[in-house]
Amino acid sequence: MPAVWETKKPSKRLCALLASLLLTSSFAYAEAPVPLDQRLAEIREINRFIPERALPMLLKIEGEARAGSVADKADLLAELCVAYQKVGRDDKALATCDELIAFGRREKNDAAIAKGLVRKGYIKYAQSELALSHELIWEAERHALATDDVEVRVRVGVSAAEAFAEDGNFPRALEKMQAVLAYARQHGSPVHMVIVLNSLTRLYVQMREYDKGFEALDEAYVAAAKINSPGRMATLKGTEYGLAMDTGQIQRALKAQLAALSLERSIGAQSMAARSLVNLSDCYLKLHDYRNALAYGEQALAAALAIKDETAVATARVNIGQAYLASGRIVEGKRSFEEGLAIYEKNGDKPELQSVLAEYGGALERAGDQAGAIKAYHRERTLSNELFEKRRQKAMLELQEKYDADKRQRQIELLERENQVKSAEIDNRRLQQRVWWLLAVVMALVSVIVGLLYRKVRHANAQLQEKNLELKQQSVRDPLTGLYNRRHFQDFMRTHQQLEKRGVGTSDDEMVSALFLMDVDHFKHINDTWGHGAGDAVLIKIAASLREILRETDMIVRWGGEEFLAFLPAIPRSGLDEVARRLLVGIAETRIEYGNETLSAQVSIGFAPYPLAPAGQPLPWERAVNLVDMALYMAKGHGRNRAYGLRSFSSTAHASMEDIEQNLEQAWRAGMVDMSIVTAGWTDLRVSA
Repeated sequence: MPAVWETKKPSKRLCALLASLLLTSSFAYAEAPVPLDQRLAEIREINRFIPERALPMLLKIEGEARAGSVADKADLLAELCVAYQKVGRDDKALATCDELIAFGRREKNDAAIAKGLVRKGYIKYAQSELALSHELIWEAERHALATDDVEVRVRVGVSAAEAFAEDGNFPRALEKMQAVLAYARQHGSPVHMVIVLNSLTRLYVQMREYDKGFEALDEAYVAAAKINSPGRMATLKGTEYGLAMDTGQIQRALKAQLAALSLERSIGAQSMAARSLVNLSDCYLKLHDYRNALAYGEQALAAALAIKDETAVATARVNIGQAYLASGRIVEGKRSFEEGLAIYEKNGDKPELQSVLAEYGGALERAGDQAGAIKAYHRERTLSNELFEKRRQKAMLELQEKYDADKRQRQIELLERENQVKSAEIDNRRLQQRVWWLLAVVMALVSVIVGLLYRKVRHANAQLQEKNLELKQQSVRDPLTGLYNRRHFQDFMRTHQQLEKRGVGTSDDEMVSALFLMDVDHFKHINDTWGHGAGDAVLIKIAASLREILRETDMIVRWGGEEFLAFLPAIPRSGLDEVARRLLVGIAETRIEYGNETLSAQVSIGFAPYPLAPAGQPLPWERAVNLVDMALYMAKGHGRNRAYGLRSFSSTAHASMEDIEQNLEQAWRAGMVDMSIVTAGWTDLRVSA
């Protein structure tokens, strides 16, 4: 549907108001010549919110600005960089940035160099070259600090602080941001205060210091009241939306985003309005108001298509799909969801694709499409494993690079010491030729030096051994919970193949190994309601509870995300159901203190004896884990907070293992698998469904 601001032609009075709000009065009225630097300043504010309107204005004065002062030419090139990037012409934007940097170096103008470097850093960030982006912005900061240009120092200083935050160095980011804020208080204008305080608010949100975020936002609103800029006010409203959502204040978030949308439409900021419409659709989904969620989702889709913003298009389609599914329109919902997923897949945004797949599975489950939900969950799990492996490989490469760098440094130091020894030996030979009576003293000196070198080498080797032990420990442990990680379990199972030769019998008293796979129920709800800090607290407490419930000899693994795997090396076959019951009860009774809240969590469990041996032929451990994973999803699909366990296979199961592994629940109902169902209070030992 067409956007609201496109349905009516604005009146002359409204046009005049817009001209005033956008600081374009100098272009609307030509009663007196306006200085070039003032016109560039006015265009800069328009360019921040409506680049498609600012670009023609810049091109119109390009010749005049290029022939003007160094400052005017630098301002023109900087704003052209901004405009070209925002309208999607990255090649022109990069070329203009390089021209600006070269111009600044030629004129020895630090302000011009800083402007060019920071804009190039923004472009590289948008192209996912994060490390290069940060280096460019930090180099820009060094040039900015060499100037007395308040505008440059504030804007580049904010960008440098944000780069540290993106790098995960929040203490350094906060230190930088507070320094820029102090400088803006002393030298800057209300606009500069709004810029810094808005960025500081977002930084506090990243650090989860929400009270300080609200304080900074309140001060930003006070500064914004001193300027007549709907665009700046809309930006603050958008920041308030994010802060309110993260603190669970959905109604406040809705009010702020509606206000932002109204301001954006009043100035024709289409890209900002498209993002606001997407946020409003998401907000109404969280409020379970699916009619409004669908309406705003469709508006967001139309706006995103109009500006060719693929990310906004994908998100809008996902929101529309959720609204359809929640309203019972399953076919339309799945179609819209799949269209959004296709865009994420095309763009290669796998982390976002994983998150959307998890939402897709939950929406299908709530809509009653269990088969579709399980399929979506399996797609998400496959992608999760792929991303986990890539992150592991990246971490190992980083550790190897660090180790190699340390090794090279040690080699350099040893070479320097060897050169010192050789120099000493040459001096000794010369001294021997000249002064024989000093031979004893020289030999003693050489002995002392060699002894010191030997002790230093031994000390360096001892330190290297300690570092290697630390790296080995880090490679097998999950940093959040302290449990073993998936890689360690995989290595363990590959080196313990003899375990597959036990547990083939069927006696209840027989000692077997066992696999228990657990998944925290409604974990996304915990994160959405109380934040990711609460989710981390839940995972840490559950890990501690598992250590108390299980034995010291049992291997407990953080399998990934909110999943835990337990490998019990020796247990009576008849005791598996009791272990499952203890896990259900023990975790449900665990209380997690987070802030002023007392939280609790429950898990769903899939389990089986190990090895699994249809027709007496043990399955490889990977296939056994896959069957336990399918049992876990049966527990999820049948109400959560329960355990489904594989007990044995029918006599014909070996010939039908492919069918069983394709659909465990169907195989169970067909009598091919004997399973037990365990809840916190009882155990169902029925053979068939």
